[in-house]
Formats: sequence, C-alpha cells, structure tokens
Amino acid sequence: MKFIFTCGGTAGHINPALAVAGRLKELLPDSEFLFLGAEGKMEMDLVPREGYAIKPLKITNLSRGKNFKALTHNIATLKNVAVSHRQAKAIIRDFQPDAVIGTGGYVCYPVLKAASQLHIPTAVHESNAVPGLTTKMLAKLVDRIMVGFEESRQYYPQPDKVIVTGTPVRGQFAAYTKAQAKRELGLAQDEKLVVSVWGSLGAGHMNGVMTELIPLLEGNQDFHLLHGAGKMYYPGVCEKLAETAPDLSTRKVDLREYIFDMPRVMAAADLVLCRAGASTISELTYMGKPVIMVPSPNVTNHHQERNARVLEKAGGARVLLEGEFDAGSLLALVQELLADEEKLSSMSAAMGALAVPDATDKICGIILDIANQ
Repeated sequence: MKFIFTCGGTAGHINPALAVAGRLKELLPDSEFLFLGAEGKMEMDLVPREGYAIKPLKITNLSRGKNFKALTHNIATLKNVAVSHRQAKAIIRDFQPDAVIGTGGYVCYPVLKAASQLHIPTAVHESNAVPGLTTKMLAKLVDRIMVGFEESRQYYPQPDKVIVTGTPVRGQFAAYTKAQAKRELGLAQDEKLVVSVWGSLGAGHMNGVMTELIPLLEGNQDFHLLHGAGKMYYPGVCEKLAETAPDLSTRKVDLREYIFDMPRVMAAADLVLCRAGASTISELTYMGKPVIMVPSPNVTNHHQERNARVLEKAGGARVLLEGEFDAGSLLALVQELLADEEKLSSMSAAMGALAVPDATDKICGIILDIANQ
C-alpha cells in the first residue's frame, strides 16, 4: 500500500506522523511512504532523519494581526495556498496513495483538500483538545477526524466522523530502559537527570529563565541538566552563558540546539521541565515521567494550561505560569522534587495512569479501514 503524510511547523505535529508511519511500516513492510511539508520548515529536516522521503510545498501561515504588514502577509498566503494546492494535486496523482493523512500544521489544508477532490481516502489527527484553524477548515472535507481527547468532539459539526484515539507516540520511546539510556548518555545509574525543553522551536521567556538558572549551578548539585534551547534561541543562549557560565561541563550542564535523541533522553530523565503541548504530554505519560510544566501563553484558548491542569489534578505534574516565578524559585522546586523519591515515584505512577499506549495502533486501524473501503 501507499501512504502520504502531511504535517509541519513544529515537532508536535511532525512526531505523531512519524509514529504512525513507523507503525504502518512494521505492519506492512512493503508499503511506500511520502511526506509533504512546508518549504523551509522543521519537517524538511526531521522527516529525512527518520528515513522517509519528503517533498516541499510553497505554503505559509495566516497572521492574526490587524495591521498592514499582516494583511500583506495574508494576501501572499492566499496565493501560496493556491500554488501548494496545485503542487499537492500533481504529487498525489503521480504517487497514487491509498490514503492521505494529516497530523497538523497549515500545510495539511492544501494537501488534504487536494486528496479529497481526487477521491482519495483522507484522515486528520488533532492532538490538542481545542482544534486549530486548519483542522476546523478540513472537518467537512476529510473522511475521518481523529482526536486526542473526548472533550474535543464538541468542536466538530459532524461528530459521527470523530474518533477518540489519543495521540500517537513513536516506537523508539519503548526502545530504552532507564539504565540503558543513562549508560549511553554517559551518566552513572545513581545520577539524576533533569531535562529542560520548551517546545521544538524553543521559547524566548523560558530560555531567559534557564540562562539565569544555569549560572546558579556550581557543579555540586545532585543532578545533571540537559537543556534544549531551540534553533532560534540557541546562539543567543550560548552568547549569554559564555559570559555568565563559561564552564558548562563543570556545572554538569549539557546545552543543545535541539534534542534529536529525545526517546533516549526522556528514558534517562528523572524530571522533565517543559511546555504542555498534546504531543509532549502523550510522550511523558507513555513513559511515566514526573514533570514541571509551564504552559505556553501564546496558544489558542489557553489549551496548554488546560492540558497541564489535567496532569496536575491527577498528581503527575507541578504547573507554573510564566511571569509568576523566577530562576531561583524554579531551581528550588527542582531540588525539592528530586530530594523526595516518594513524591517522584507517585508523580511517575500518576503520569503513567493517564497514558493511552494503544493510540498508534488505533490510528493505524482507522487508516487501513478507510484505505480498504
């Protein structure tokens, strides 16, 4: 069989597609896969790293601004939608897929619209509790809408199309034991690892907090810190820390632009500091990781805070809001949790209880169902 996946913009959209493609490849080894992404965006790097072919489409996002610059940008986007729609149709005709699947990002709209017009079976997966603009626009075009949360049904005009699946997690997240992961990262088994990552693109405010926190570490703390700054912010973080904390290794700090080996790093982690995107949450619950969450304030309807509060209520997360803490108080909370093994263990169990471990298989079943109809 042949499958086209379309996704883009952030790892939260890309990784679910990679998870499903990987599982389909295990189930149907002779299948062919093709990804379509937005020209110049993160998917053009991450997808080939996993061994899949990807073709770029000329597509940009819609600006929510109300000034002349935003208007000009949106006019250009409308032109790009038409261009990418034609590109997608040509690619689909040539590849002749059995199904086309989108997992989020504005590139999904022209691709799934083209597939629908060509009478190819289509499905879209929405990880977040509140659907984005792209998913809303596609709701009447696609054959199936798969969602991560039961409460998401209310946002769609045709609930009979909506299937609650959970959010898929890449198979690599099951490939490591904690001991193996720590060994491969060069850590002793009794050494604590704290992972700090604020979205695949990084976050300005939280990188600022971390550049203030890292100089507070003197190397005698009881944990190692691995911080992923994100491509956009990495040079600035390096420049700042070169002045305030030039000896990162003696402070037991590993600073990275992007954490490409996240399954291994997550497996080794004793505590994770992060945002509250749905894809991240699915990975954290799947692995049962205690977490300190700082939801992004720059998302539709504050859905990340709503996601994080679910984990907090269950006992798996501590939730902090931007602007309500500083580097010193964050470090104090990290040290408080790491010093309480019983608390970490209960948080881990609470996270694991929220996992949907069969989400990927559910989604593969739905895709094969529409492809075979």
